[in-house]
Amino acid sequence: MSNHRRRPELSNPRVQRTRARVLAVARDLLPEAGPAGLTYALLAERADVTRQTLYRHWPSRASLLSDLLLEGPDVGYPAPGTDVRTVAKEWLTSLRAGLSDRPTRAAVLAVIAQTDYDPDSAQALARIVENRHAAFNTLLEPSGRQVTADEYALLTSPVLFRLIVEGLEVTDRFIDAVVTQWLSGPGER
Repeated sequence: MSNHRRRPELSNPRVQRTRARVLAVARDLLPEAGPAGLTYALLAERADVTRQTLYRHWPSRASLLSDLLLEGPDVGYPAPGTDVRTVAKEWLTSLRAGLSDRPTRAAVLAVIAQTDYDPDSAQALARIVENRHAAFNTLLEPSGRQVTADEYALLTSPVLFRLIVEGLEVTDRFIDAVVTQWLSGPGER
């Protein structure tokens, strides 16, 4: 394998600093340039790296947006807990806060919009969903409960629909209603 295609060693502190800087610059540029305007040329210039460096870390724009989303904004990540209702409400609250962040929202919409025709975007979206499902189950571990992919979709879909499709506010009351309905579903019977 040639040098220009070698993946960076993620445990290297220099590589970690470069990735963090590029993702921070990408997060800053998204509201200004939009997903289509977030080119590797612009990002390389603003982050003071080469395009080759960007391609080593993120072979596709979808992989860059995926990493940006998985790092997410600092919106107060929930803590593990024994009360499933509390964990679910805090999870949905953090989801709402994350999608209220303009760069995160732009990245989510860009990845979703491209999934039908771009395999990299479809793979990135699947990676994000799997990661978030696993993270939610990690928070639920102290409760002894784990949820299936279907149960996870039933919990998160109303919030995603309201925020992304309808463009409406997700209130605490709405989150409480979603969690109540979810807890009374087939997984609790």
